[in-house]
Amino acid sequence: MTIDIAIINGTVLPMGGGKPIENGVVTITGGTIAAVGPADQVDISGARKVVDASLSAVMPGFCDSHTHVASNMLLRGLLEDVKLFEWLSTMWQLKRNFDPETLYWASLTGLVEMVKSGITTFNEHFDAYAVEPEIEALKKIPLRATLGYGFADRGLYAPITDWSWKTLNNFGDLVAKHHKTRDGLLQIGLSPHAPYSCGEEMYRLTREVADAYSVPIHTHLAEGTQEMAYMAENYGTSPVRWLESLGFLKGDITAAHCTQLDQEDMRILAAHDVKIGHCPCCNAKLNSGTMPLKCVLEHGITVGLATDGPASHNTLDMFQEMKFAGLIHKDKTNDVEFLKTAEILELATAQGAKAMNRPETGQLVPGMAADVIVVDLDKAHSLPVYDTAAALVYSSRADDVTHTIVNGKMLMENRIVAGIDEVEIRREFRTRAHALRQRSLG
Repeated sequence: MTIDIAIINGTVLPMGGGKPIENGVVTITGGTIAAVGPADQVDISGARKVVDASLSAVMPGFCDSHTHVASNMLLRGLLEDVKLFEWLSTMWQLKRNFDPETLYWASLTGLVEMVKSGITTFNEHFDAYAVEPEIEALKKIPLRATLGYGFADRGLYAPITDWSWKTLNNFGDLVAKHHKTRDGLLQIGLSPHAPYSCGEEMYRLTREVADAYSVPIHTHLAEGTQEMAYMAENYGTSPVRWLESLGFLKGDITAAHCTQLDQEDMRILAAHDVKIGHCPCCNAKLNSGTMPLKCVLEHGITVGLATDGPASHNTLDMFQEMKFAGLIHKDKTNDVEFLKTAEILELATAQGAKAMNRPETGQLVPGMAADVIVVDLDKAHSLPVYDTAAALVYSSRADDVTHTIVNGKMLMENRIVAGIDEVEIRREFRTRAHALRQRSLG
């Protein structure tokens, strides 16, 4: 077997329950993991490329189970210190003026940020704008991505009602064109925005389309107190119970946020195998509440860690998300033994992949997708590294990632992203973003 890449001398964290391997080796052939093990048990002779990961961790790339890239890159830092619904209202003033070129450069910038922070797989929820610019950007930086077409038909999002119905009714054409293309890296899905922005008919049709074409669904659910009040006033029930009454809930769904769950909601989600994309930083910042993670996990619900978009969290940085998750849940549960470092790493990798229905990635196991990152631990802010998992969760930073490999392809080596002019991307994005803000807000 030809070895395309051999990563040596690092501490390998296979994830998926696998134990860390000191002085471990990971070999890659084509787009898959070929071997994982101690240096004296893995043959690397004839390897075409050898990466020396001395004093580094070698692990699966992060799987970001809920985010908004292109749109939110353009909204980062636009409005702070407000409630969710008021925040969404201001954001819409820019979204209605999005154009394809601006979205393309925003997408590229977001992909640069992700590849440089070790995110190799992401679950994109498009809310009220075209998907095609990001599909084009992924040709330049080919991360593993599920791109959910966003739909809505009321409230703030009423202007996209006609587009939403047209796209839903013709979704088969998009599936044929994009789903499971680019060597399986690119998938598409359905993203009804939220129970407060989509009505019964839209959720029912989304379910029919998902069943017909076997594509995943990605929606916001039980995100905050304003949503709960809206649902109580208009439907007399919780968002989870309402969606169950429509026959909508199934295992192909990633539900983002879920901060406002009671025991019955959790029972329902578990019964239907609905997965959750957990965004602790965003939820705290917008005062949306903290998902009851301990209870959720006790119900057997699959949970992945997620950044949300840089409009509400400001960075696409899973290191920040891991650290804050550990802190907030220890505090909220009054239990310092809850959510250990190894468990947090699982939420960001193997469990994140499962939460977004991409089980081919998230673990370093022979036959799995070769999505691998190398994280330099020889840093003043990480040393002395008595425990690799602790260093990664509580000390490491996004810019400690030195190498990012997706599907066996080296996308970043020694902090240099292949095949792009990063200075040009930043310049184009900055110029277009400021122009967008000026024409939208004055």
